[in-house]
Amino acid sequence: MSERVRKINHLQSQRNFMRRQAVYAGSFYDGREKNLIESIENCFKNDLGPESLPEGVQYPDSPIPYFLVPHAGFMYSGPIAASSFFEMSKYKSPETIVIIGPNHTGFGADIGVPDKMTEWETPLGSVKINHEFIDKLMELNSQVRKNDSSHAREHSIEVQLPFLQYILSEPFQLVPIAMMNQSYDSSLLLGETLAKLIQNENTVVIASSDFTHFETHDNAKKKDNQVLDAIGKMDAKSMYEIKFKLNVSMCGYGPIAATLEAAKQTNRINSKILNYATSGDVSGDRNRVVGYGSAMFYK
Repeated sequence: MSERVRKINHLQSQRNFMRRQAVYAGSFYDGREKNLIESIENCFKNDLGPESLPEGVQYPDSPIPYFLVPHAGFMYSGPIAASSFFEMSKYKSPETIVIIGPNHTGFGADIGVPDKMTEWETPLGSVKINHEFIDKLMELNSQVRKNDSSHAREHSIEVQLPFLQYILSEPFQLVPIAMMNQSYDSSLLLGETLAKLIQNENTVVIASSDFTHFETHDNAKKKDNQVLDAIGKMDAKSMYEIKFKLNVSMCGYGPIAATLEAAKQTNRINSKILNYATSGDVSGDRNRVVGYGSAMFYK
């Protein structure tokens, strides 16, 4: 191998390492730009979702709310996710978006943020990672560690990006946080730390979570409604108690608790449950479903 080819291969591998590819394009959502846009618009127009496309900014001077959004394949949770993004579209585009998701893979740090990743790609383009924010976050919270393995194959954050790219008129920077440690204390500390960093800044926090997994539609709905009631009351402690008492197999309870704490500490003390459905509402098979919910927390 010539020295020139060796250098080219090195630069390509380095570039790939710095840019997180759209791993789940073609599975969780369409990998072709035109088809992806069409599928996003179908989520907005779906009768399980907002039933219309975003209408543009309506509250340009209002602080942007924080949100709860599900993270399954667009076919199943897309309309429920669209309910949150429909509300977000009414506000001025944020400069930074913090997405907190559960770590499904078991790789990486207990609370992992990007290390060498500088961009996150989707079929709709690239999103820059806000490393300045990440460095400040790590200064205030020693539990947060840089580890690209936390994000290498994590879908709970990736699936939010195409929706955000579709609804927002301005480019934004991303702070992805993958939580393997979802303990109550760690989640509240993360929310408290985020609140200290985003006071008076044009930043939004999104909790990425699905709810009950692989139970009947009726059981899932019964359990999830109790969890959503606690979330609606912005009571993270009760949410944890219900989750463990009823053995609710929701995957992002830590991200939700962190987002609730950040919301309360930035004076977003009002909440609204926007939507709920299960995969059975889409497929018709109600014997083994996954539950999806969306919510907003606002001033």
